[in-house]
Amino acid sequence: MGCCRFALHSLLLGALLAGCTTPPRTLMPTPVLYQGPVGEAMFERTVASRRHPPVDLLYITDRAPQTDPESVLPYGEARARRIAFGSAEVRMSADLDWPTLEAESRLATRDREIVLSLGTVTELGTFPREPFPLRRTADGEVFRDEAAMAEHAAAKQQLQAQIRRRLADAPSREAILYVHGFNETFASAAYTAAELCHFLGREHLCAFFTWPASSTGNFLISYTSTTESAEYAVDHLKKTIRLLARMPELESVHLLAHSRGTAVLLSALRELMIETIAAGKEPVEELAINNVVLFSPDIDLDIAGQQLTAYISDPDLISVWPEQRLPRSIHGRLTIYASPEDRALRVSQLLFRSRNRVGGLSAGDLSPETQAYLARLGRLDLIVYGGDRTDIFGHSYFTTNPLVSSDVIQMLRYGRQLGEPGRELVRTGPVVWEFPRPGLSVVAATESPAATAP
Repeated sequence: MGCCRFALHSLLLGALLAGCTTPPRTLMPTPVLYQGPVGEAMFERTVASRRHPPVDLLYITDRAPQTDPESVLPYGEARARRIAFGSAEVRMSADLDWPTLEAESRLATRDREIVLSLGTVTELGTFPREPFPLRRTADGEVFRDEAAMAEHAAAKQQLQAQIRRRLADAPSREAILYVHGFNETFASAAYTAAELCHFLGREHLCAFFTWPASSTGNFLISYTSTTESAEYAVDHLKKTIRLLARMPELESVHLLAHSRGTAVLLSALRELMIETIAAGKEPVEELAINNVVLFSPDIDLDIAGQQLTAYISDPDLISVWPEQRLPRSIHGRLTIYASPEDRALRVSQLLFRSRNRVGGLSAGDLSPETQAYLARLGRLDLIVYGGDRTDIFGHSYFTTNPLVSSDVIQMLRYGRQLGEPGRELVRTGPVVWEFPRPGLSVVAATESPAATAP
């Protein structure tokens, strides 16, 4: 039995390694809500300046510039000791015009493949190298270097100016920030962000945070280095979210993360929430964070639980609200998409010797007691996809499966709640929902979704 299991995981590791030679990336399938003549309108609010096939994205990164002369990528896998930002263009088939793209974007089965490629990437600014220089006075006081602080202020103003420029022609005053996972390059992260932006109607300020995940070399070494690079990226992502979420021009920020990127996002959010609470401020009032969406989270269940609930058990931190009331964190909901058929997370589970990865949970993996506790906490939904794999590892179904991508868009673009028309999933527990499938039995839940939202 052990030999068979080892052979299975060896095959999976080999397949992951082979992923580097995958064919060109094509546009994700059309989400079901748009398919056919009776589907939702896609681009009725899209302004003329955005009605062309290329998608212009704002990027923020702590990847170092690419040094490999054989590479066409602007940034590589090494860590930079600074944050950079700029504009990244994702092209959709060179010979494609807008009317054709609009028509193909509504088809369940397309007449042609739409190939994605990385276009012009322009770095627009960088923050100072870290750690910032210091100066010490004669009496022993330590200060940040004034030149570094001026450089920081200038970079911050440049980034805020870019955000305002992009908002000027955006129908929405909302931002989408996507954080990728392991085995991703600058280009592949941009492709996913562009796909999401496209099928969200190109209405939002669309951005992605790309960190130095490894995508080459020995799988085991690559995954280990990526794990530590994920920890390295936490502080930079926290600063990015803080800057976005405090801009008065933005009504709300939706944070999306995939795979190992979910660990980066949860850690960054935890630090940001503690920072805000310790300052005596309520995160929901200080930060315009709306929905937080975790796709296939590659994170241990116990660690994720601690990230989400540790502040509850720290009354010395939360001391400014009366009668032990907990501060409110986000305006929307924390939504977790998981699949027990996620083969990539089985490899991760083996490597970490983790009992449960959040992204591999099934409906029965959370005890009734745990679900009841999470329901009291409120604003959390676990959505389980138990259908067929629509990609080789069953790890990217949030883009490759039209049912799942449709649910994501219904939530982010239209603000529809679970159980409402367009999101008719089956509720199988206080916080667990599943996509309908034959033989799915519904477990009675004692509280409605509205009752669990504080």
